[in-house]
Amino acid sequence: MNDVTTQPVTGSATTTIAAPISAVFAAVTDTTRMGEWSPECVACRWVDDATGPTVGAKFEGDNVAAVGPVTLKLWTTTSEVIDIEANASFEFIAEGYPTWRYEFAERDGATVVTESFSYPPYAGWQKLVYGRLLNRSKGMTTGMQATLNRIKESLEH
Repeated sequence: MNDVTTQPVTGSATTTIAAPISAVFAAVTDTTRMGEWSPECVACRWVDDATGPTVGAKFEGDNVAAVGPVTLKLWTTTSEVIDIEANASFEFIAEGYPTWRYEFAERDGATVVTESFSYPPYAGWQKLVYGRLLNRSKGMTTGMQATLNRIKESLEH
């Protein structure tokens, strides 16, 4: 039996932030602030003369994977903005692999923000290590919820 699948791996997290949609959108699309909130991405900067979020703009993100105080891996990715619609959506692709998307909706004066990811399924040794042993998609979903919770805390104070 062949267990090869072509369905993308996906995950999402959602929170409601008691702040205007324009403020939430501005915070999330200012990728230079992601290091304040993400448990994995510790710093970002616009590159190639980009100064903000527009389709085609690129930014680098410094990432860390750690277990407690022990750093397991450090890496930097270059991402490209592939969709942005004011107060509605922000999407980028990291080095041609995972796609990250934020969607925004106004509800009763607050903002509902959903973060999601999608990437092709792992194959070979990566399927065993990242897919089964490390359950990477579950870790990414947990990380997204932590990020959204930190954004919420930051914008509501």
